[in-house]
Parts: sequence; structure tokens; C-alpha cells
Amino acid sequence: MWALLLLPFIGLLWVPFYDFREPSVLGFPFFYWYQFAWVPITSFLTWLVWRGMRR
Repeated sequence: MWALLLLPFIGLLWVPFYDFREPSVLGFPFFYWYQFAWVPITSFLTWLVWRGMRR
């Protein structure tokens, strides 16, 4: 379960993976909205791990 917390770390660690302008969303280049998209994703993954580890 704890391995889910590695996904945001890996997804944001390798900058060349998301260092692009296109596709843009609402005028934001991919570089920015990709990082912003990880905020709710990370919150959800943290909640999943917390819920899975409760006893």
C-alpha cells in the first residue's frame, strides 16, 4: 500500500518527461498543468494509503 506514495514522487522527479508546451489546457502549458494535476492525485493516493493502513 505504501508503494502508492511513490507514484507522485516518480511522476514529478523526471522533468524531461513533462517538459513540453503542448498540449495546453485553458492556456496553461503542459509543464504547469501536469504538476498541478498531481496535487489532487497525491491527496487521493494519500487518503487511499491512510484508509488502507487503518486497523
